Amino acid sequence: MVSERRSSPHSDPAGHPPLIETLDRAGLRITGPRRAVADLIDARSGLFSAQDLLDDAGRKRVPIGRATVFRALDLLEELGVVERIELPDGGHAYVACEPAHHHHAVCDGCGRVREVDDHALTDAIAEIERHTGWTVSGHRLELYGRCPECRTTAPAEASRS
Repeated sequence: MVSERRSSPHSDPAGHPPLIETLDRAGLRITGPRRAVADLIDARSGLFSAQDLLDDAGRKRVPIGRATVFRALDLLEELGVVERIELPDGGHAYVACEPAHHHHAVCDGCGRVREVDDHALTDAIAEIERHTGWTVSGHRLELYGRCPECRTTAPAEASRS
């Protein structure tokens, strides 16, 4: 499965439900601030930071604070519908995604994120376990590069410079 999370009021093209539905299904209280953060995340695609959400809230005049954003991100991360992505520069960002185990391909041009299943990685882990004697209890993989759109626009932008 490869899917890209996009937002809409009901679900995105990949079929992800809005985050507010996830909170409701988890039996969590849907407070005004939680709803606001969920709506801000649903309005984004690709990577985002807590500061991006705060900036969006400011532009939209949504009265939420920094602590609220971080608490909501922690909660959504715990539910598995938001993941923290470690970036090659040592920083981090978040991405809304499916709660099933998967990995990410991250465009270092535009920040677009694609969810990518294990495919052959499961076999590689079994081979590592066999060779090392370790039992792997978990893993995480992020791939970085250029998405097709950025690869096609980059040559045109470079020739204009």
